[in-house]
Formats: sequence, structure tokens, C-alpha cells
Amino acid sequence: MFGLDQIRALGLSSRAAHTRHATGRLHRIHHTVYSLVPKELLKRDGLYTAAVIACGEGAVLSHRSAAALHGLRDWGHTKIEVTVPRRSRRSHEGVKVHCSTKLTDKDVTAVNNIPCTSIARTLLDLAEVVTHRQLERAFDQAEIIQAPLDIVAVLDQIARNPTRPGAKRCRRVLETHYIGKTPTANDNEEALLAITRPLGIPDPECNQYLVLDDGGPAIKADFMWRDRRVIVEADSDKWHNTRQRFELDRVRDQRLIAAGWTIIRTTWKQMKYRPQELRPLLLKLLGPGSQAALG
Repeated sequence: MFGLDQIRALGLSSRAAHTRHATGRLHRIHHTVYSLVPKELLKRDGLYTAAVIACGEGAVLSHRSAAALHGLRDWGHTKIEVTVPRRSRRSHEGVKVHCSTKLTDKDVTAVNNIPCTSIARTLLDLAEVVTHRQLERAFDQAEIIQAPLDIVAVLDQIARNPTRPGAKRCRRVLETHYIGKTPTANDNEEALLAITRPLGIPDPECNQYLVLDDGGPAIKADFMWRDRRVIVEADSDKWHNTRQRFELDRVRDQRLIAAGWTIIRTTWKQMKYRPQELRPLLLKLLGPGSQAALG
């Protein structure tokens, strides 16, 4: 990936770059950015690099795009988000440009050689463009990646940007969310939290391991209420549609039942389109007045 300034530094003129583009030896990605391969063949990081170069000196990947680069959320095929240190009138196809005159060196890092906002700064920016639950999930992923999450850096972002809406939203997550407890693996699992939370059911442990006394291997549960001895599995076709997986799930369930656990298996379709089928069962097992809750 080459910016026009980089091409000139290699001894080629702008005209030479345009000639190579016209003959197919260089491919224009943005107004002043060229690649040796067509845009259609570029992968995520190539597109990210091109966007940052196109936005000029001091530009960094930010918001949802930086979150994806850090591994805080999945990469969505939406506009690439870049923050620049000054106002820019130039637009670039597929790029959303943010402006901030307050970025400091500690707000910026690089991942895979791509300049981007730090995890703490990314969380602050992300708080202004995603839902509360999506922000919680990003905090959970940051806890896994940094092991543990650098709370001091997040608090520093809040203190330096007190009037930004994202500061208030980040503080709310820090004050109300058990960070690292609900790092759901996919939207399939997210759908269950959308059912349990309005019912007043405590948040479960997500994707955590349970060691039984039978000497068998540890069991990883999608959702686990350890004190209630209840596990909910959000099955998907991707992971549970093979004969081997089917057999292993049955053995796993039998071990849990023998140890006194209750297992509920559900699917995306049921959670998304028929949640009313799950609510009574979840309330009976996990609601405030449930027998399980009373021990």
C-alpha cells in the first residue's frame, strides 16, 4: 500500500504513478493511495491501512474499526472510521472521518502496523456509536485481551473528556457491569441476554468452565448460573449439527444432570422469534422467587 508521498519518496513522480495506474500496474484505492492488487482483493487490514493513509498525516483508525482491529468486536462491512487531528473537507469512499484536536501520544498505538486509537480511547469513542450492551461486550473483550483491562487508562479517558457522552456511558459500565463476566461469543448468545435482563434475572457467567467431581474434562458453558446450578446452551447449526457434536453434547448433559445441574438448550430461532416460550421456564428456574434462587 502506497500513499502518493511514499511513491514520490521512491523516486517516482505523480505522473509516473498515474501512468502505472492507467496500465494496470498500480490500483487506485483512494485519491492518493495505490496498491499492487485491486481493491476487491484487499483484506480487512489492507482496507484499514489504505483508509488511514488517505486521511493524511496524524490520521488513526478509530471507533468501530479500531475496536475490530483490537478484537473488541467483529468486523462489520460498514464504513471504515478514522480520526484526524484537524478538520478535513476531503471525503473518501467507504470512510467516515471523525475530527479530534485532543488526541495525545498515549491515545494512539499501532496494531499490525496500522495506527489506531488505544483500547481505552477506543472504548470511549465506541461508547458514542453503539448500544449499552454492545459497549459492555467490548469491555468484556478488552478484559480478555489485556488481562486485565487497564481501568486506570479508561478512567484517564473519562477524566480528560468529561463532557463527551461516551465518558458518561463508560462510567456507567464501570459502575454497573461485572467486567469480564459476560463476554458472549456471538449474536446467538447475545439474544439470550436480551431475554433474561428484562426479567430481572441476574447476569450469568458466559463461556466459563465448570469442573465436576466425576473426574471428567472441564465443561465450557454458554451461560452458567453457578449458584443456581443452571446452564443454558445457545445451540447453533455451525457448531452443533454434526453427529460427533450431537453425541458429545448428550454425554456432557448426562454428566451435568448426574451432578445436580439443570440444562436448558435453546436455538437462535426460538430466542429471536419465540422468546415467550423461554420466559416462563427461565423465570421459574432463575427468577427472584424461584425455588433455585431460594436454595
